Amino acid sequence: MTALPDGRPARVLPPAPVRAAVIMLVFTAALYVFEAVDQASGGMVESAAAIYPRSTEGLTGVLTAPLVHDDWAHLAANSLPFLIFGFLAMSGGPVQWFAVTATIWLVSGLGVWLVSPAPVIGASGIVFGWFLFLLVRGFYARNGRQILLALVLFLFYGSILWGVLPSDPSVSWQGHLFGAVGGVVAAYWVAKADRLPS
Repeated sequence: MTALPDGRPARVLPPAPVRAAVIMLVFTAALYVFEAVDQASGGMVESAAAIYPRSTEGLTGVLTAPLVHDDWAHLAANSLPFLIFGFLAMSGGPVQWFAVTATIWLVSGLGVWLVSPAPVIGASGIVFGWFLFLLVRGFYARNGRQILLALVLFLFYGSILWGVLPSDPSVSWQGHLFGAVGGVVAAYWVAKADRLPS
């Protein structure tokens, strides 16, 4: 395993995998709670939480939109990659994971707010961000194990990258694209920080 300048190993899996799994399970469970409340309210939560592009009031959706989904099928489609990518993105520990996630969350949300033609909800921007973070961080860090993990993930999930292109008008490719940009930015920052001696 390649070491960082201060001697710490460049990890592929979280240093505390049980804690990381619990965090991701709780986070995912919270999305299901939000969806249950939204369903019970007749879609009021979804309506209030969405990103409304180029609207001052819609800026609050940058923070809330990833927490709500259109329906159970929308949430279910996001759940497995959300769990897997979020867990693997925690290889640098929960503090780094929070910074990476916050970067992706804000870049994705602000990008949607600036260019989307319609309101947007859902966690797929976060999913795309984590995925791109995992795909490119090893190349920035020049770490063989992280690159190998990226290749394995690409083999299984690479086809989702088509989601950054306009296709289905009911799907926010803008959220996917800007989430991916956020993931690349976060990977660069993490690799740069890791190369600095402590």
